[in-house]
Amino acid sequence: MDVLIVGAGAVGRWVATVLDGPVAFADADEDAAVNAAAERSDARAVPLDGDQTFDVVCVAVPMRAATDVIETQADRANRALVDCTGSMEAPLDVMASVAPDLERVSYHPLFAPEHAPGRIAVSTGEGGPTTDALTAAFEAADNELVTVSATEHDEAMRTIQGRTHAAILAFGLAAEEVPDELSTPVFADLEALRDRVTGGTPGVYADIQDVFDGAEAIAAAASQIADADREAFAALYDDAR
Repeated sequence: MDVLIVGAGAVGRWVATVLDGPVAFADADEDAAVNAAAERSDARAVPLDGDQTFDVVCVAVPMRAATDVIETQADRANRALVDCTGSMEAPLDVMASVAPDLERVSYHPLFAPEHAPGRIAVSTGEGGPTTDALTAAFEAADNELVTVSATEHDEAMRTIQGRTHAAILAFGLAAEEVPDELSTPVFADLEALRDRVTGGTPGVYADIQDVFDGAEAIAAAASQIADADREAFAALYDDAR
């Protein structure tokens, strides 16, 4: 099958590495598509506004652009329309609206591409032989696939990504420079998490906060701790545990 990957960033390029067959890249940044295609002998760059169709269109763009890109690229898919954008409910709803006759699946790699392989969440709107082949390709690349409903996935991501990232970034903002020799194991663990999160791309984490929030819940919890007397603190401590 031939696949069009819309989005020539890290996720789109990673998807291409697990597929067996010709791949085309399209991106708002034409140079990015050309550079991604140059990484494979059986890949090419195509215009984002082209009219060529493919067996599969895989949308791998930032979450903020996912639904718009799905709408504009759906008519280029002959068999299946899938996404790897990070959220599931909104992409699958749009897929069902604009491509009701196609196979439709949302994949979310639960890792940064540089840390592949890993777990991939999978939510199916309408399955079939083409998406089965895609899923098999992800599995063949040593990834563990986890089947989940779109609603369950997005609700879980509010804690797994939204609140987790907000807490780590809040620690990074609140922490002051301290002597290395005074570090404790807990502090060192948090420093390592801060370094991992801030070693990424700010826009990715901004998108996660926009879609899954998290910062308000972390701020509210911090306020509870700040305002608690010893008895209230003990109760909060037990709740956290």
